[in-house]
This record gives sequence, structure tokens and C-alpha cells, in this order.
Amino acid sequence: MAQRELTNEEMEAIVGGYHSAPFEVLGMQTSQDDGKESLVVRAFRPLDVAVSVLDVKTGRATPLERIHPGGLFAASFSRRKNPFAYRLLVEDAAGNQHEIEDPYRFQTEWLTDFELHLHGEGQFLRSFEKLGAHPRTVDGVNGVQFAVWAPNAERVSVLGPFNFWDDRVDVMRHRPGGAWELFLPNLPVGTEYKYSVKSRVQGHKADKTDPYGFAAQKRPATASIVWDIDKLPWHDDEWMETRAAKQAIDQPINIYEVHLGSWKRGPEDNGFVGYRELAHQLVAHAEAVGYTHIELMPITEHPYDGSWGYQVTGYFAPTSRFGTPDDFHYFVDYCHQHGIGVLLDWVPAHFPKDSHGLAFFDGTHLYEHEDPRVGEHKGWGTKIFNFGRNEVRNFLLSSALFWLQKYHIDGLRVDAVASMLYLDYDREAGTWLPNRYGGRENLEAIDFIRKFNDAVHEYAPGAITIAEESTSWPMVSRPTYTGGLGFDYKWNMGWMHDILEYFQQDPIYRRYSHHLITFSLIYAFSENFVLPFSHDEVVHLKRSMLDKMPGDHWQKFANLRALYGYMTGHPGKKLLFMGGEFGQWREWNEAQSLDWHLLGHPKHGQLQQYVADLNRLYREEKALHEVDASWQGFEWIDLHDVDNSILSFRRMATDRDDSVIVICNFTPVPRMGYRVGLPGPGVYTEILNSDAVKYGGSGVGNPPEVVAEAIPWQSGSHSAPFNLPPLGVIFVQRRPNPPKDLTG
Repeated sequence: MAQRELTNEEMEAIVGGYHSAPFEVLGMQTSQDDGKESLVVRAFRPLDVAVSVLDVKTGRATPLERIHPGGLFAASFSRRKNPFAYRLLVEDAAGNQHEIEDPYRFQTEWLTDFELHLHGEGQFLRSFEKLGAHPRTVDGVNGVQFAVWAPNAERVSVLGPFNFWDDRVDVMRHRPGGAWELFLPNLPVGTEYKYSVKSRVQGHKADKTDPYGFAAQKRPATASIVWDIDKLPWHDDEWMETRAAKQAIDQPINIYEVHLGSWKRGPEDNGFVGYRELAHQLVAHAEAVGYTHIELMPITEHPYDGSWGYQVTGYFAPTSRFGTPDDFHYFVDYCHQHGIGVLLDWVPAHFPKDSHGLAFFDGTHLYEHEDPRVGEHKGWGTKIFNFGRNEVRNFLLSSALFWLQKYHIDGLRVDAVASMLYLDYDREAGTWLPNRYGGRENLEAIDFIRKFNDAVHEYAPGAITIAEESTSWPMVSRPTYTGGLGFDYKWNMGWMHDILEYFQQDPIYRRYSHHLITFSLIYAFSENFVLPFSHDEVVHLKRSMLDKMPGDHWQKFANLRALYGYMTGHPGKKLLFMGGEFGQWREWNEAQSLDWHLLGHPKHGQLQQYVADLNRLYREEKALHEVDASWQGFEWIDLHDVDNSILSFRRMATDRDDSVIVICNFTPVPRMGYRVGLPGPGVYTEILNSDAVKYGGSGVGNPPEVVAEAIPWQSGSHSAPFNLPPLGVIFVQRRPNPPKDLTG
């Protein structure tokens, strides 16, 4: 279609940076010259004094006329009808000349109409392949393709050092559904950028980081960074082929929860340690202590260290605190090569109000609910995603799949699921809106959660999802087709709180709280549980795991060993926050390294050895992990000895003859010759004792062979007397050759 001459209003809009359709006026356009069709080239170069069009084929330069003093240049090519490849030859105020590519000569649209349709429907689940900043080659020219969603914007432009952060220069093309796109030639990987978003609403304008940005500046700077996330090879084929089997419900899953910023710090400057160095150190530690997985507290980009990563601004960017995306790629790849899975703490429940982030993105409540009764977490000072909006669901689902597909993450632990499920979460009466049925359930969030789990299981085979869900919501870890939420596992928060309440009591009073350690078995198989001792339990004056324990120095260690022993025997996968394995004394502080020097003290080194042996026992004995979600893998021997605070139970593998007996004495009184019911005749052997001398205990234990007597007792057809150590847990098994390295 013929292009008319620009009006003064249009020229003012271009120069003022508020023209919403630059591809209709800039670059090479069709024009009418004396009734004949010809070409015109326009360029907006506000910092240059002269601009010429350079024909790529002939090398001929044609000067452009300055048609507006603000830096708008144009020239007609009356004798040419067919578009031709060109560059711009520009001259700055200092007289320097150089050739540049004109972004507006690249007319091909990036996002297809079908992709835009899918995005609007919430079905563009790999939208990270098109939205964001992507290095690509167009017509033989290398550059970066930008795309962003801002439906209520009047104008969006790309900012960066390449245009001196001038929001008038690189204005993007508007596409249906509110997407904006622009190819900027000759931009290298590593270029910083933002989007300048001018809203249709009340003239609102803000500079925003890229919601789909793959890399970001280190805080306090907030710009996104162009990155090629597909350039590096993976060396984890063996792990990826077998991980589905390794993460199944019948496998040992023992998770080491880590905050990368405080696991270790630089010894001289207390600075951050990088992803690559952490990979080597963390893997060596995880292997030594016997963990199967490392769970990273959020490493998605965030502005504030004190949020621990839970107030995310970069849902597609590993935080720059510890290095580049390449470095994070190395971290995951290295873990996998050494047989360690990597889980990521993922935060779809809320996001911060920081002006450069998602909040009020295009001058409207785009990602968040407009009504604060639905759209704000007052207690956290954050915004809540509008889970009912297709494009927002698309954004979050794409983020989840991005980490699983692009970085080979093995599973996502979804933070604060309870805050998503309930409309009245942390809200006073009268400050929340009920759903359309008058209830407190967040129907839109529930639907999103189910879609999230279905998408993960369909598009990232072998990956798992874990819910941090603190209520009694039913069927959290049951498939969506049965009415469940679809998670693979759920944190057992009830067990964690009950058991910690019990163990913090002086043992003399534990008889009055015996139910706290037995109640969990009433519901232990209603979900696929993970038993967590998480970061939340060692901050805010809750004290460290070791310091929670009552008694003197010896008793604190003994209690903690007993607690970990009971945890290992109890049905459910395991999770322990860093520092708990060696007995950190002080509360966790995200700004400091763990107190690794404590390992120089015998008690702490012995505790870590105990945890390592527990973890090895858990991995090697099928009875302790193979049947975790069914009564077929558990039976009480005796749970009624309240006065002595003793309980005993048997764990069984699929082959019920393959079993381990766990006997717990939660008082500081040794019980010598305490009779315990046994499932049958034979020789029983103590295979691990929390009170062994090598673990810092008193050495109360049992002979290598304890012969079962034909005396029915408790729930067993046979029985035998055992020596129960003070504040101790023993693991007993019927087998002829006990491993000598685990006896004490």
C-alpha cells in the first residue's frame, strides 16, 4: 500500500518517542512521488548530524535530508520501486563516521499469528522460545530479537547502552494480543537492556526488566542481559535417562536443602562463591554425607538478599550473585555427572512490588489482581499473580518448563502452596473476597496448580513436583485425573511441627506428649510425604536444630541423633537444611557462611559421620524406603509405652521378609534387657546405634547376635531383650552377617 507523507503530528510522535507504529513510518517504505510509486527511507537518529543510505549491493551512498530538527532524516528514491538491502552511514557531532544496520529494514515478523493465539489462550507453554531476548541471524545479519507482552502499552521500546538508554529510538512493533517485538542488529551476547513501557493509562511510563530475561545484572543494578542459553553442551545423558526411576516413590530420596549465598562464603571478604566452585564443593559434601538430591532455595533472580530468593523478579534468570547462566549450567551438569539430583525452589505464589519488576507492568495490574483483597499478601508485602488470566498462567507454566527443559532441573518444590489455595490466607475477616460459590477456596489457583503439574509430567518426563502445603487439603499428591492437585510429593509440615515440639521438651515431660510422635502414623499414607527439617525452622529465634534440643551439651547431641534416627525410620522421603548435618549452634543467617570450623570439634564431626551412616543405611536398606506410602511397609511393634517414652516399629520392603526394626528410647535412662516383640525366630543384629562411641555416644548397645525367644510379646510371635541406649535409636535386622562398620 502506498505510504503518504508524514504529518507534523507523526513526526512529533516519532521524535517524542510516543509513536506506536514505527514500522509503518521508519525504514524503507513505499511512497507516492508525482503519482508514481517509489521508495522512501526514514531514520530517527537524534544524536547524529548526518545520515546516508548505503546500498549494500552497489556501495552507493545517498544522503538523507533532516526533516525534523529532533533528528528525523528521510530521502526518496524516485527511480526505484523494489526494496533493496541497505545500511545507514551515520556521522556524529564529533565528525566520526560509521556504518550501522537499520532495525526498521528487518520487516519480517517474529511471533507467528498461531503463537500469538496460543499465548492468548494460555497454551503457549514454550513461550520462552519467542518472548525475551534471543540471539538470531536475520538476512545474514547477527543480532538480538526482542519480544515482550504489554497489552495496555501505547509504546514499548528497547533501552540499552547501544542507544544511550534513549527510550525514543528503538521503538518496538505492536502485534495482536499485546505483544511487542523488535530485531536489533549487531548486538552481542552480554548486552544490558530494559524495556521502556509507556502506558495508555494516565501517561504512566516505567523502565522494566524483561519478564523473560535469561540473565540479569548483579544487584543493586536491575537491567536484563542478553544471553545465549543454548550454546553449551550437556554431559548428563546417563542421569537424564535414569532419573525417572531414581525419583520414583519406591526409591530413596534424601534431600539436602541449601541456600547458596550462605552455604559457604569467601573466607577473606565474606563474598559469594560462584556456581562452578560451589558445584565441586557441594557435590563432594553431598556425596560424603550421602544425599541423593540438592534442593536449592530460590536462585531465580531477586533484588533483595534478605528475601532468601523468595521475592522473584527474574523467573527465567539464574541469579547473577553466583555467576552467569553458563556457570549455572555447569553446576547442574556437574551434579548430574556425579549422580546428584538438583531440585529448585520455585515461587509462583507471589512477587515483589519493585518498580523494575512485574508489578504494574504496563501501567495496569497486568500480572497481579487489581483488587488488593485478592492481589496482595499484606504480611509479605508482595503481589499475587492473577491465576485466572490466560497469559499469566502461560508465563508461570513457561517458567516452570524452562527450568526443567533448559537447565535439566530434576524437580520443582513449589513454595507456599497453602497461600495459593485459600482466599483468606493470612487475612482478617472482611478483608478477603469469597469465590463464586461463597467459599474460601481459590478456584483459579487450584486450576493453575493442576495445569502446572499436568504440564510438568507431560513435557518434562522424569521430573518431580513437591508441594510445601501446610494444611490438610486432601489429595495434594494424587493425580489430577482422580481429583488431586497432581504433585508427586508433599512436605509433611504437621509431622515436622509435632516432632520438634516433642523433642524440645525436657525428657521427663515427654510422657505427657507421647501422641506427638505417634499421631503422624494416622495420616502418614494419605499423601506421598517428604519429612522436612527446613530453613524456616532454624531462623527467627526458633534456634538451630542442635540448640533446640534440651539438656546439657552431651544430651543435646544425643537428642539430635535420636531425632534424626527416628526421622530415618519413619515412612517418607527425607529433607534436612544445611548445617543440621554437623550441628550448627547458631541460627541460620543468610549473610554468613555456615560455621564449618565446628567440624574441627569431635562432637560435630561425629554427628556428621552419624548422619552419613544414617543416610547410607536409608539408601541401602529397601525396607526403609521402598514402601513409603502404604501400610504394607510399616507396622507398630509397640507404641503404648508412654511412661518410658519408648516406641518400636518395623519397616518392610516389598518383600516383607526384608525388614528393619527401629527401637527408640527418648529418655536419658538406659533400659537394659528391655523386651521387644519380634516377627519370628532367628538371630537379630544391631545394624546401627545412635549411641555408638564413634558418634559421640555412651556406647550402650547389644551383642552381635541377639537370639529371638519363642515368647510372644507386644505384636510379635517372638521376642528378645535388648539394651536401649539413653536418648538413643537402634536399628535391628534379622540377618547372619552384620556390617561391622555400622555397629559401635
